[in-house]
Amino acid sequence: MKIWTSEHIFNHPWETVTKAAMQKYPNPMNPSVFGVDVLDRSVDHQGRLHSKRLLSTEWGLPSIVKAIIGNTRTCTYVQEQSMVDPKEKTFELQSSNITFTNMVSVDERLTYRPHPQDPEKTVLTQEAIISVKGVSLSSYLEGLMASTISTNAGKGREAMEWVIRRLNAEIEELAITARGTMRTPMAAAVTEK
Repeated sequence: MKIWTSEHIFNHPWETVTKAAMQKYPNPMNPSVFGVDVLDRSVDHQGRLHSKRLLSTEWGLPSIVKAIIGNTRTCTYVQEQSMVDPKEKTFELQSSNITFTNMVSVDERLTYRPHPQDPEKTVLTQEAIISVKGVSLSSYLEGLMASTISTNAGKGREAMEWVIRRLNAEIEELAITARGTMRTPMAAAVTEK
């Protein structure tokens, strides 16, 4: 078993980062995730949003890993469960693969919280537990997978920034449209006088 951890600070408020995280896929930085299906979504009596999603992804396993585990099919499904608590300002996400579990299991946990000293920033903590079973060199393979997870986490952070830029552009576009709509009736009233 190999444990990988990471912490990252986004220079955006928690609400912005949470919205982006919910809309992270698809994105050009993580083309391996090609499908996202919402299986269940509900709000509990405390106002927390619970979601259960199924991600379809193409695992980019190194060729040596494919050779050792004897599998060339790398399409896998990941079950993701999340909870957004707007009162406590926490967004917790847990995911685990549901394909290849007899050989490999990757359990990941992400938590987004406002930065304790700066509410305009958000802290992301990530942890992944990787287990390769039933093959020789399992420790080596777990290390390779941890390295891949680290690389993908960097791409994931880039994707979050991309989504945030896209959301901000959409908001600006809506604001421009709204300002134009508000001016049009006023301009018409002025020209009529």
